[in-house]
Amino acid sequence: MNFPKAIKDYCKKCNTHTEHKVKLFKSGKARALAEGNRKNIEKKKGYKGKYQFPATIKKQTKKPTFLVECTVCNAKHYRVIPKRMKKVELVAKAA
Repeated sequence: MNFPKAIKDYCKKCNTHTEHKVKLFKSGKARALAEGNRKNIEKKKGYKGKYQFPATIKKQTKKPTFLVECTVCNAKHYRVIPKRMKKVELVAKAA
């Protein structure tokens, strides 16, 4: 799906509809000391049997999340498209 690089959206800070820049949101690196990781590390030590979680089938697609930034006040918020899609592309608006 093609999505525009700039959209007109409501800004809570400005309290009006303004032009917003759009970026595709990418999650950060997973925490090394998160509880699930600590449990896995502990289970791997010694003869404690199977340590990995049961394999689950992952979905092939994700719902795209965008980070939109107001061009007036630089406030940022998220915009999620509630449909699953394999590929999302940001394109400039055709004039």
